[in-house]
Amino acid sequence: MSERSTAQNAELALLLEVSGTPKPGNVDREREYDDLRFEHFLAGAVGARPGLDRAADGERVGRAFERAVDGMAGQSGGNTQFGALLVLTPLVAAASEGDPTPEGVADVVGDTTVADAADFYRAFEHVDVAVDDPPEGLEPLDVRRGSDAIPTLEERGLTLSDVMAESADVDGVAAEWTSGFERVFDAAEGILAGEGPVADRASRAFLRLLAEEVDTFVVTRNDRETAAEVQRRAQAVLDGEEDATELAEEFVARDVNPGTTADLVAGALFVALERGLVV
Repeated sequence: MSERSTAQNAELALLLEVSGTPKPGNVDREREYDDLRFEHFLAGAVGARPGLDRAADGERVGRAFERAVDGMAGQSGGNTQFGALLVLTPLVAAASEGDPTPEGVADVVGDTTVADAADFYRAFEHVDVAVDDPPEGLEPLDVRRGSDAIPTLEERGLTLSDVMAESADVDGVAAEWTSGFERVFDAAEGILAGEGPVADRASRAFLRLLAEEVDTFVVTRNDRETAAEVQRRAQAVLDGEEDATELAEEFVARDVNPGTTADLVAGALFVALERGLVV
């Protein structure tokens, strides 16, 4: 059996993540939104591959991420995997040096530069991303400004690691960047230890992560009260008090989409694949 490359495992992780079902509120192989469909995620994963190849080949993390987002955006659904690619790109870079570890990815994050931060901001010009307004005083660094914010980044000497640290208390992906991807690696261990089809393991990992912490994408798109409800009801599914499929149908109908949790699952699947998960 031929061995997949690191970038192939990252692409496969994106495909497996969206195939897992049920993942309450997220697009999966059985549920989708009118304007955001399963096929868009498949196309986004394939489109992102050249950027992931760059990360595996040693390209700067910011540049590889921006290229991956540009490719991901080449489908008609809009933003499918921006956050997942922000999780995957440093993990791919770390894995290109060997078995991905928290220490390895922390080194990758620590080595990011102002140029990487500039590329991160350019990525927002490829696709619309739901984000909160910046804190007072940080308006010049609003990611929605795209390239217009780069002079401020350069003036302040902010690396991509610095930018992530600024958002770590309000964004679950940024929090991973500052913690050595702690939740991703924990979820990867759960997937590796699990049984049955990998897509089903991904669904279970999603529910466990969702029950652990509020999903920051739900906080941004809905509100904190809704995010707390989502967390509580995910735990109810794990406790056997609610049905996961019924909850998935309800959340899609209500447009409650825990996208950050899905991003972490994509990262966990990648780590698991790199560590020998058999597909």
